[in-house]
Amino acid sequence: MARVKALGHALAEVTDLHRRDALLHVVLHEPDIPQNTGNIGRTVLAVGAKLWLIRPLGFEMDDRYLRRAGTGYWDDIDWEAVDSWSEVKQRLPDARVWYLTKKTARPYWDADYARGDILLFGSETRGLPADILSEEPERNLCLPMIESVRSLNLASTANTVVYEAVRQFGGLT
Repeated sequence: MARVKALGHALAEVTDLHRRDALLHVVLHEPDIPQNTGNIGRTVLAVGAKLWLIRPLGFEMDDRYLRRAGTGYWDDIDWEAVDSWSEVKQRLPDARVWYLTKKTARPYWDADYARGDILLFGSETRGLPADILSEEPERNLCLPMIESVRSLNLASTANTVVYEAVRQFGGLT
């Protein structure tokens, strides 16, 4: 029995090490729309990143729209649901965070991304809470758009930022 517990502990350490060593950490704060999460999951899988989902979620993890948007890849995606943003920060204490919001003027291409960074996105209906955006305001980023456009699709935004980060540090070459 002691060997089984030791093996379980060793596997947990290896899994935790893998999570810390992911190419990127894409974090969705209280996502509302399962199709967006499924599409972001597919992007995360395509680049070798990890997806973190912060509860409460606006859908169930067995939602057919989530799985359909993930086009059959959901079981291959490195993902985890957690209860709070502080839990992600505790688990990834050395990771730099980039906060994506429409409430800043700094464009996403001005960031200097590195392997292991966290890309933090808010929910589709509320964005990121003010207390989170105020943590490191110099790391708040946006996708510029004309004023008459209220917002962009979360999956499109995540895809754009993930691939810019990977482009900068040559993650898939």
